[in-house]
Amino acid sequence: MLLAALTAAAATTAARADGCPKPSDEIATDRPDVTNSSIVVPVGSLQNENGVNLTGRDVGRSIDGSNSRWRLGIAPCLEVLVDLPTWFGSVRSPGVSGFSDVAPAIKWQISPLPGKIDLSITAGVALPTGAAAIAGRGAQPYIQLPWSWELHDGWGVSGMLTEFFRPAEPTGQHMSEATFVIERKLTERISVFTEYVGDYPDGTRPIQLINSGGMYRLTPTQQFDLHVAFGLNRNSPNYIVGLGYSFRVDGLFR
Repeated sequence: MLLAALTAAAATTAARADGCPKPSDEIATDRPDVTNSSIVVPVGSLQNENGVNLTGRDVGRSIDGSNSRWRLGIAPCLEVLVDLPTWFGSVRSPGVSGFSDVAPAIKWQISPLPGKIDLSITAGVALPTGAAAIAGRGAQPYIQLPWSWELHDGWGVSGMLTEFFRPAEPTGQHMSEATFVIERKLTERISVFTEYVGDYPDGTRPIQLINSGGMYRLTPTQQFDLHVAFGLNRNSPNYIVGLGYSFRVDGLFR
């Protein structure tokens, strides 16, 4: 019902299409911070975002990649997206290796709201295509509310609320995630950020991180990024280091 409502909402955006993203806008990605962009891709634009992470814990190190997300603008302020399976493997310790699930979703940009606040809603589901030891069992739906607020002199704040559901798991069937970001645009091409990430699963201790990094826009439609995260409690990774590259191709529906 939610997906149908989001699709029907595309009709309401036609009257205000001038406020939706355009191909002339610079690329806005869902990485390298955990907080997704509150801005969708323009109509007829295909965007690919990729990255690789090295994670350190007390028991060893692991790597994951390529964290590939494809996003396609299908109507004003409306996009479909899919997260392709990511490979996870241990580097210096015994452990499980395998792929995560494929996860399609739909995203509607509700904003802009008064005060330059942008807000979107995303609804998706991780399909049981990956290794159960990596991704869990069964279909796992989720819903997200990313938002952003543009301030002055290149400053901005953003955040996201996410609810994950794992009905096939015997325990831990629900997890909430909250993020908050402070971002600064240093030049026309360079931006930096610091982010708080908190995962709150049912029945266990939370995972809390401080994540910082930057983005460099090689062109208006290409971006390099990096980030470094540190855990804030014993249940969190010691550190995460990641690199990424994203690009956008416009004018597919001409």
